[in-house]
Amino acid sequence: LNLMENSSGKHKGRTCITKRGRAKLRSLLYRVMLPLVAKNNEFKELHQYYTTRSKNPLKKKQSLVALCCKLIRILFALWKKKEKYDGEKLFRNIKRSNLQGAA
Repeated sequence: LNLMENSSGKHKGRTCITKRGRAKLRSLLYRVMLPLVAKNNEFKELHQYYTTRSKNPLKKKQSLVALCCKLIRILFALWKKKEKYDGEKLFRNIKRSNLQGAA
């Protein structure tokens, strides 16, 4: 799951998801993220932050792709460290004041 920009020289093209990797896994992650953003408060807050931040705001689909990547990292860490899910750890690298300002 990485974003690719179709640009050359002065032309800045649009950003899209690359077709690399497993298509079914990409599609599954995206479909999992839609209800997760709708129902889970932490992911909903992160999605809102990514789309409304003042510096480098993401489009909705770009935000969902970034959250898919974050979900993969969370699942891997939970599996590797054998810990329980803690929603507060999602905001470790984002200051709470930034989250409140974006809302």
